[in-house]
Amino acid sequence: MSESQNSVHGFIAQSIASERIFVFMKGTPDAPSCGFSALVVQVLNIVGVPYGTFDVLSDNSVREGIKQFSEWPTIPQLYVDGEFIGGSDIVREMYESGELQTLLEA
Repeated sequence: MSESQNSVHGFIAQSIASERIFVFMKGTPDAPSCGFSALVVQVLNIVGVPYGTFDVLSDNSVREGIKQFSEWPTIPQLYVDGEFIGGSDIVREMYESGELQTLLEA
């Protein structure tokens, strides 16, 4: 891993550690730049939990680095308690089953 990859992965790890619930997304919670990011934000807002975000469109090294970090090819990516949960399809499925609410309210 290159030094720049190390620093990007360090930034990602710090971001995830900064909030119990953290989303790497396209855009911001007020202005998501894709429907998948909008879906994750909508679900988190419905559940009513505080969360942090990072707009991967603002930094291409983070946009590419998060895919390597999680070994997951798509964005958005949801992390809870430092653990990668999944993207929008997984978040939607977990919400519909009630599993997400249980996890987030724990």
